[in-house]
Amino acid sequence: MTGSVTAKSKDGQDAQAKQGGALRALGTGIITGAADDDPSAIGTYASAGAKFGLGFLWIAPVLLPMMFVVTYLAAKLGRVYGKGLFAAVRDRYPRWLLYPLMLGAFTGNVIEASANLGGVGAAINLLVPIPVPLIVVLVAIGVMLFQFFGSYEMLRKVFRWLTLALFAYVIAAVLAKPDWIKVVRATVSPNITFSSDFLAMVVACIGTSLSAYVYTWQSNQEVEEQIDEGKETARQRRGASRGELARTRRDVMTGMIFANIILYFIILSTATTLHPQGITQIDSAAQAAQALEPLAGAGAKWLFALGVVGVGFLAVPVMTTGAAYDLVQGIGRDGTLHHRVSEAKLFYAVILVVTVIAAGLNFLGFNPMRALVISGIVQGFSVPPLLLMMMLMTNDRGMMGERRNGRLLNVVGWATTAATFAATACLVASWFW
Repeated sequence: MTGSVTAKSKDGQDAQAKQGGALRALGTGIITGAADDDPSAIGTYASAGAKFGLGFLWIAPVLLPMMFVVTYLAAKLGRVYGKGLFAAVRDRYPRWLLYPLMLGAFTGNVIEASANLGGVGAAINLLVPIPVPLIVVLVAIGVMLFQFFGSYEMLRKVFRWLTLALFAYVIAAVLAKPDWIKVVRATVSPNITFSSDFLAMVVACIGTSLSAYVYTWQSNQEVEEQIDEGKETARQRRGASRGELARTRRDVMTGMIFANIILYFIILSTATTLHPQGITQIDSAAQAAQALEPLAGAGAKWLFALGVVGVGFLAVPVMTTGAAYDLVQGIGRDGTLHHRVSEAKLFYAVILVVTVIAAGLNFLGFNPMRALVISGIVQGFSVPPLLLMMMLMTNDRGMMGERRNGRLLNVVGWATTAATFAATACLVASWFW
């Protein structure tokens, strides 16, 4: 949930924001980064490290500017235009374009939430001998009640604490005792192959680090933060000062650096332990954690599992709420976390239905860890068109006024858009070749 405490005026709020806004901005930025490193991401990065070893570490520094630009574009759109992503698309583009994009993002959120519930269930099962289906149901009920009856302020505070779970992966990687010289060399010297498996993993990493739910969540949290400041209507929220956008950039950069460091150490932990032992296929969270235990100690096993559980309780409500944002805004209705259930019945009904479907998909016999990677690939296919739309909207004078993208942001943004299209096209081509 990104956004900084701002004063009422557009250009005179900087002094007031400094009175505690920095700490709040740091916290909200890290929440966004933590949500990006959801159990889907953990499963994808762990699989990448196990399958390709240290040779896949280069993906982290390559992804960082891409992660920043797409998240900042979404934040900027919400901050300046005053509406969430799909509300903005609905205002500006025809329905034949809006609805496929909305349904793609909505479906991705449902699959991602389902895979993450399964990942959390498998991780808890590793620590406590409770049947995974029962865990999935209990977790789904818990996060849904949390969304329905928790205030926005409480949600934000709890999410901040849950981000700490991701530091478990830094510790787990250190416990693996990697050869740091080889680690640095692998990071700066890419080892790229053009096999179908390798390209699929690249697309999965792009998809899970640039997931569509991050866009919708980020843009809508800018709106939520402005509502928290007393700006109830879109007209009141329209426009942003240079100071507001500067703080938003710092906030987003902080969160994305955090997310990028975590993804790096997740890859490193399995690349150092599982890959050298020939364990290149991860079939479950339990297998990944148990495989780490004899190689890096019992602490690594617990850290891996607890990291999945902690961030899962953060990410699942982000995804189910994101799906509600997508659908409600796509059909022209209102709904925010600031509303009570009675004030936004459709919004909360969508959260309920998505949570039930996401939990139910886990009873169809899918392997949780494979589902996590597959969901990353699905997100990879939805990234390019949504990113294209964000680039067009943030360069639209009618929507952004004087706050349209500058030259550097456009260069990085269009390069990222081209890279996501190219990665997806290469994956499709590899299936035929």
